[in-house]
Amino acid sequence: MLLYSPKRLRQCSAHSKRSINTTDQLILQYSQKYYWLQPALPSFNEVTKCNGARSRSRGIEIAKRKGAKYRLGPELEICGYGCSDHYFESDTNLHSFQVLAKLLDSPVTQDIICDVGMPVMHRNVRYNCRVIFLNRKVLLIRPKMALANEGNYREMRWFTPWQRTRTIEEYFLPRMIQELTKQETVPIGDAVLATQDTCIGSEVCEELWTPYSPHIEMGLDGVEIFTNASGSHHTLRKAYTRVDLVNMATSKNGGIYVLANQKGCDGDRLYYDGCAMISVNGAIVAQGSQFSLDDVEVLTATLDLEDVRSYRAEISSRGLMASRANPYPRVKVDFALSCHDDDADAVSEPIQWQYHSPEEEISLGPACWLWDYLRRSQQAGFFLPLSGGMDSSSSACIVYSMCHQVCLAVKNGNQQVLADVRKIVYNDAYTPEDPRELCGRIFTTCYMASENSSEATRNRAKELAKQIGSYHINLNIDGAVKAILGIFSMVTGRTPQFRTHGGSGRENLALQNVQARVRMVLAYLFAQLSLWSRGIQGGLLVIGSANVDECLQGYLTKYDCSSADINPIGGISKTDLKSFLQYCIEHFQLAALISILKAPPTAELEPLADGKMTQTDEEDMGMTYAELSVYGKLRKITKAGPYTMFCKLINIWKEVSSPRQVAEKVKHFFRSYSVNRHKMTTLTPAYHAENYSPEDNRFDLRPFLYNTAWSWQFRCIDNQVLKLESEEVQNSLEDLD
Repeated sequence: MLLYSPKRLRQCSAHSKRSINTTDQLILQYSQKYYWLQPALPSFNEVTKCNGARSRSRGIEIAKRKGAKYRLGPELEICGYGCSDHYFESDTNLHSFQVLAKLLDSPVTQDIICDVGMPVMHRNVRYNCRVIFLNRKVLLIRPKMALANEGNYREMRWFTPWQRTRTIEEYFLPRMIQELTKQETVPIGDAVLATQDTCIGSEVCEELWTPYSPHIEMGLDGVEIFTNASGSHHTLRKAYTRVDLVNMATSKNGGIYVLANQKGCDGDRLYYDGCAMISVNGAIVAQGSQFSLDDVEVLTATLDLEDVRSYRAEISSRGLMASRANPYPRVKVDFALSCHDDDADAVSEPIQWQYHSPEEEISLGPACWLWDYLRRSQQAGFFLPLSGGMDSSSSACIVYSMCHQVCLAVKNGNQQVLADVRKIVYNDAYTPEDPRELCGRIFTTCYMASENSSEATRNRAKELAKQIGSYHINLNIDGAVKAILGIFSMVTGRTPQFRTHGGSGRENLALQNVQARVRMVLAYLFAQLSLWSRGIQGGLLVIGSANVDECLQGYLTKYDCSSADINPIGGISKTDLKSFLQYCIEHFQLAALISILKAPPTAELEPLADGKMTQTDEEDMGMTYAELSVYGKLRKITKAGPYTMFCKLINIWKEVSSPRQVAEKVKHFFRSYSVNRHKMTTLTPAYHAENYSPEDNRFDLRPFLYNTAWSWQFRCIDNQVLKLESEEVQNSLEDLD
C-alpha cells in the first residue's frame, strides 16, 4: 500500500503559452492564478483488489476541494510500479484500462485535468505511460523516453522507451474506453499540453536523472511547468540528490517543477519515500513529507508565472538558444487552470528543505516499511531473537519506532491506521495511545541462551525489552543442541570439540553453526505458536538482524538467525547503526542502549573463559567494521576489483598501512567475500538502504561460485607491491647519497 502525497499548487498565471506577441504581452499584464495538485498515490497493485479507482478518486476529490485544476499522480500508479514480470501478463493491461474507465466515468474526475500512470501497448510494444484526461476525454498518452535500468531498476525488461522525440502518433483506444470518451484515437508520443493560460510538459522519473533531460528542450520551447511522476526508492542521504536535481532543472532555464513520488512498501525490498516538492526558478517553495503513514497528504503553494517569464527573459543566452529550439507538438486544451479573483493571495516564498539526518532516516524509513509489510501480510506482529548485541537491538528499536509512528498517526486522526492496528490485534475497540503498550501487543522478543552466553548479554537484552515494552522470553537452547550432537555421535562414533577444548577449526565452526541454526528453528516455532500459547490469535513475522557489512563479508551462518521473514537493517552499515542507536538513546530515552553500544560485538558461540567473553566479531572476521564499510563502497559504488581496490587503498591508507599490509587486507577481504558469496542466495529480504548492498536478488548480480584463489588478480597486486617496495628502497638509497 503506497501512501498519498498530493500537492496543490495555486499558481499565478497569465493568459496562454504561445509564441509571445504584442497582443499577448498586453494580456499578460493581467495577473491570474490557477491551482495545481501533485499527489504521490497509495496502493500499489490495487487493481487486483478492485479498489484502485476508489483510492485514486479519493485523492482527486481532496484535490478539487482544495481548488486544484490539475492532478498529477506518480509513476505507474494504476497497476503499481512493482508489478515486475506481471507486466508481461495481458491481465495487467486489461485491469489497468478497467481502472482508467472507472476514473473517466467518475464525477469526481470532472473539471480537473488528471494525469495517471499505467502500462500501454501500442503497435504490440509495451510503454510506461502517462495518460492525461479531462472531462471524459483522453488528451494525451505520453510514453516514458528514458528507462531506469540500473541498481534495483529493470524497466527495460518490461518496457520499451519511446524514441521518436517531438513526434506523436494515433493510438486506438480499447472499446471500453471508446464507449466512455466517444474517441476512437488519441495522440500518443512526445508532446506537451497547451491550456488557455500556460504550457505543461511531462517528465517521468528517470528522465530527470539523465544527462540531457527533456525539460531542457521543453523549457527552451516555452513550456513553463514541468511535471515529474516518479517511482524513486529510498536510500540513505538520497534526498539531497533528488532535491538538487529538481532545483537544477529550473535554475538555468527557469520554470516551475512539480514532482510526485510513490510512498510506501511496494511488496519487495524497496521503500518509496515521497519527498513530493514544488520548485520555482531553482528554489523549493513547497515540501512534502519523506516518511509517513498517512494515505493522503496535500501540499499547497501560490506562485506567479510572471516570475518564470521575467526570470527567463533576463537570460540573454537562453533567449538565443530558445529562438532556434525545435517546437514540440502541442495538444490544445480548451481549459484554464487559472481564475481571476484571487489577486490578493500572497505568493509562496522559497524555503529551506528540511532534511532528515541519516539516523532519523533509519528510524523512520524501515519502520514505515515494516508497518506496510505487517498490515499487508495479515500477521499479528513480529518476533525477534534479541541477543543483547547492537544488531538485534537496532532491529528492536526500529519496531519500537514503528509503534511510535502508529500511535502518532492514530492521535492525528488517521482512520486507516486505526483500522489496520485493530485488525492486527484482533480487537475492534482498541485504540493505541502508548508506544510501549502497543509494542507489548505486537512485538515478542526472545533471548536464546546457551552455555556460551554471558550474563551481561542476557541482562542487556532483558533491560532493552523492558524499556521498549516488548513481550520478552528467556529460554535455553543447550538441550536441543546436545540432542542434535547426540544423534551425530551415535551415528559416527565421534564427538566434535571446540577449539579451546582441543578440537579442529572444522569442529569449532560446526559446533557454532549448530547453535545458530537451532536458534532459527526455535524462532520460527515461537513465531507460529507463542501467541497461541498465550490465548491470542494470529502468528508473528520473524525479524532478522544481519547488517550490510556482515552480509558483504559473509560473517553469518547460512540458515541461522539471519534467516527470517524480513530484515529491517540488512541494508545498513554497522557505522550507521551505531549512530542510530545513539539517536535512540536521546530521542526515545532508551538508556539500556548505552551498555549495548559500549560492548564489543560478539556472536557468543564459543566457550567463555571464566564466564567472560573471548570471541569478538572483528577478530573472527580478521577485519574491522570500518574497513568492511570501505571495502563495500569501493567494490560496489566505485566498481573496484581486487587490483583497483588495492591501488586506491594504498593512497587512502598510506598513513596507517604499508603497501604490503594493504595487499594482505585486500586479499583477505576478497577471499572471505568469494568463499561466502553463496550465502547471499538465501539472504532474508532486507530493506534497501545503501548503494553498496551485496543483495543478489536484483541489486548486486554476481556469481556465487568463485575461484577463491583470485590467482591472476592477486599476482598483479603482488607485482605492484614488489615494484613499490623496490622504488622505496631506491629512494632511500638516493637520500643516503
